[in-house]
Amino acid sequence: MIFEDLTTLLALFGIVAFGAIVPVVPTGAAVSAAAVVAGANHPVEVLMIVAAGAAGAYVGDIVTYAALRLAGESLATRVGWLHRDDPDGTLQRLRARIERHELRTLLLSRLVPGGRVPVLLAAALGGYPWVRFASTAIAAAALWSLVYTLIGVVGNSVLPDTLSALAVAVAAAMAVTIGLRLVQRRRVHAKE
Repeated sequence: MIFEDLTTLLALFGIVAFGAIVPVVPTGAAVSAAAVVAGANHPVEVLMIVAAGAAGAYVGDIVTYAALRLAGESLATRVGWLHRDDPDGTLQRLRARIERHELRTLLLSRLVPGGRVPVLLAAALGGYPWVRFASTAIAAAALWSLVYTLIGVVGNSVLPDTLSALAVAVAAAMAVTIGLRLVQRRRVHAKE
């Protein structure tokens, strides 16, 4: 087994958790690459990749949400984005949207580059309940990890050479990320 000493899983957990807190690390590519290394012939290891990626994403999301709740008002004031005394009700509308589609919103905020922090900030400032966030974030992190693990598994099954599969899986993960960003930009421009 490739993960006999769990070092790789702990490294994946750490990379994903760090990337969830400091959103400059391509965490999806890390999960896909780990899935390629695990290989399609080791389903238990692939499940461990999903679990480690999901756990890292979840921990990172919890830390980020906690930090935004603590610094939310002053941070929002500094960047001029949202305020609790929101006269036109933008914050309450955002919170209502998050509550209406919790899992979808949290999952998409994870998949869309740069989408997670604004969603978490709006939820934190809007008083989105901790318990609801913590429980919904579990499913969102697990689904996110599953998507990127599947990219790695498919890349590994299509290409017999591990190095080529690794390159294709990382490229595919980055393409998914960039593609989602482009779709998001188009939707924003279409609304204007």
